[in-house]
Amino acid sequence: MAEMNTNSAKNVSTSSPKITGAIYYAPIGTVLPTDANTALNVAFKGVGYISEEGVTRSQARSSNDVKEWGGGIVATVQTEYSETFKFKMIEALNDIVQKAVYGDANVEGKLVAASSKMTVKHNASEPKTNTWVIDTVMLDGTLSRIVIPNAKITELGDLDYKKDSAIGYDVTLKAMLDDKGNTSYDYYQMPAA
Repeated sequence: MAEMNTNSAKNVSTSSPKITGAIYYAPIGTVLPTDANTALNVAFKGVGYISEEGVTRSQARSSNDVKEWGGGIVATVQTEYSETFKFKMIEALNDIVQKAVYGDANVEGKLVAASSKMTVKHNASEPKTNTWVIDTVMLDGTLSRIVIPNAKITELGDLDYKKDSAIGYDVTLKAMLDDKGNTSYDYYQMPAA
């Protein structure tokens, strides 16, 4: 007899950023984590605070119908799959954020002490492809880690300069296939008893 699944409220959850940071990026080729709690390779750089909207993950599939001579559908063939991640980095004075958005070559200096300076060049340079990690904690304390091995920033939102809201870089990451044909990996680990 087959095992019957039952509803369980313990499987319902929300997601919050880890206190130590939630979104990191590193150059392609950096050793990737394969679980939810192993410390990240030192090449990963944290982008700091993310706006209260959090992260939006979108997955899309497109397909074409194959029809027989009389017009009836005899098959449906997937023609496209895409995955994107959207979030807003609100540490506008952080050089790591600036480098994530505009590239290392376009950012000089960093704001670390009195009279320090940073220059950011805006141009049409092609965005760099990086590896990204999103670390969160679920409602019951379960760790959740999304690893995106191969992604680039493909969209930038408008920058609003206003007194009552943080300046933020609203970005969309487009995930591309890795060498195993995957766009991302989800890892979970329950808290210790």
